[in-house]
Amino acid sequence: MELRLVYITAKNEKEALKIGKTLVDERLAACANILPKIKSVYHWEEKLVVDNEAILILKTKSELMTELTLRVKSLHSYSIPCVVSLPLLEGNRDYFNWVLGEIIPD
Repeated sequence: MELRLVYITAKNEKEALKIGKTLVDERLAACANILPKIKSVYHWEEKLVVDNEAILILKTKSELMTELTLRVKSLHSYSIPCVVSLPLLEGNRDYFNWVLGEIIPD
């Protein structure tokens, strides 16, 4: 079983909080961290966009990524939300065990 750190951008803190609370409540993620304001630069519909967004960081396991991604897409205001994950390879094993105890079991 592989733990994952999930990075999601949202239009603002309110949306990030709504998504984070839902995913933690539904046990798709152990916890959610929100960075309320970032500046993002990207191309969208052939225009360069500079926008304020929020970041949502979640901890989960790889087996839940498909379900988690589908749930984010159902809650998110963007037509193509950023949902990416990285493996958690090293760290506090006690914390990793806590994460596993807080999400949907196998």
